Amino acid sequence: MTTHHAILEDALGRITAGYVFPDRAAEVDAAIRRRLAAGEYEGLAGADLCAAVTGHLQEVCPDKHLRLLWDDEPQPVEGDTAELDEARFTEMCRAENYGVRRVERLDGNIGYLDLRLVATPAVAAEIFAAAMQLLTHTEAFVLDLRNCRGGSPEGVALWCSYFFADGSVHLNDIYDRRSGRTQQFWTSTHLPAPRYLDRPVYVLTSATTFSGGEEIAYNLQAQRRATLVGETTKGGAHPTDWYPVTPHISVTVPTSRSINPVTGTNWEGVGVVPEIAVPADTALDAALAHLARAR
Repeated sequence: MTTHHAILEDALGRITAGYVFPDRAAEVDAAIRRRLAAGEYEGLAGADLCAAVTGHLQEVCPDKHLRLLWDDEPQPVEGDTAELDEARFTEMCRAENYGVRRVERLDGNIGYLDLRLVATPAVAAEIFAAAMQLLTHTEAFVLDLRNCRGGSPEGVALWCSYFFADGSVHLNDIYDRRSGRTQQFWTSTHLPAPRYLDRPVYVLTSATTFSGGEEIAYNLQAQRRATLVGETTKGGAHPTDWYPVTPHISVTVPTSRSINPVTGTNWEGVGVVPEIAVPADTALDAALAHLARAR
């Protein structure tokens, strides 16, 4: 059985090598090692160990993507970690219909899309297109991200592309610590379904909207393409890699950071703040009421 010492050595090695802010990684490493030396993790294992360590990681570095995670189902440990991460995410997306939970034409000819996960375009572009095709003739669009917990930056860019006229909108940049490179994300020139233009777009948010879900909301808000309704989001703007430590324990390490070309910053730690602040469970009604007044 792998001891908690070995688990934490592996996890801390991944964090110090990859975390997007090296100085914070050093602080995290030192803090966890102090607790380890003091015997604070003695007697802890499994989910309890992961919960305790995650809490301590985020005390030092309040990055909600930085976590030690327990999985009841064993995961492969051997092999290329990038490939393992991609396969794991693809299977998650497939099991959840690539994030599309519900597509509906509401009363008043309002399009409604409930998106729970942002899949990669390589596996989900057809699903995205089918959803947008169904809503193409509506008079306004409500994108519900209240339960969206994140996903692919490329998927974010594709979803956003449907609300702009062409491929000339610079949506986001992502700086990667390991390579020192910055990748730009722009709207797509060609889409497999009609664009949704010249009509109102409302985005619903909650305190649990996270990561890629937050980026969709932030991008559309920064470009003044949507009105956000609901609660301030959770506040996770750092793209993250997943590394298996044991068959049941993995560490997630934010290796990159988003830089919005309009604001020059991102939503890390502060969330995305809606223009119309209401409790999440009333956000749809509030958006529809606002739309009715604006007509």
